[in-house]
Amino acid sequence: MATVSDSFMRNILDATPKQLQKELYPRVRAILEAPDLETARLLLQQTVEIYEAKAAKAISVLENGFDDATAVLLLPEKYRKRLRTTNGMERLNEEIRRRERVIRIFPNRESVIRLIGALLMEIDEKWASGKKYFDMEEYLEWRETQATKVVSKVTRIG
Repeated sequence: MATVSDSFMRNILDATPKQLQKELYPRVRAILEAPDLETARLLLQQTVEIYEAKAAKAISVLENGFDDATAVLLLPEKYRKRLRTTNGMERLNEEIRRRERVIRIFPNRESVIRLIGALLMEIDEKWASGKKYFDMEEYLEWRETQATKVVSKVTRIG
C-alpha cells in the first residue's frame, strides 16, 4: 500500500546527509503518523529546532511539503487511511495500461481519449451502483459540524 507520505519521505531523505538519515527518519515518520494536526505541528517544530542547522535542505523540504502531507489529518479518522494511500490511482492506472496493452497502437489521439473515457464511465457506474467506498452521509454530517464550529469562532472573534 503506497502512501503519498512515502514519496514525501523519500524526498526528505534524499535531501538529508547520509549520516543523519537513520536519525531523522523516525522523527519525520512520527510527524506523518500523528493523530491530529496540532501534534504534527508540535513534532514538526521540535524536528526543525534540532535539525535546522544539521540538515537545512531536508528541513526545507519538510516544511514546504508539511501542509500537503498532513492535509488528511483534517478529515475524520475513519477516512484517513483510504485517502492517504494512492491505491485508487494506482488501480486506475493499471486498468488503463491493461486495456492499452490489448490495442498496442492507437490510430490517433481521439481513439485514446475514447478508450479512457469509456473506462472512466464504466468505473464511475460501478462506484455509483456498487459497494460504497465511503459512507458520504457521515462525512457530510462531519463537514456540517466543522462549518458550524468555524461560524461560531468567527462570531466570537467579530
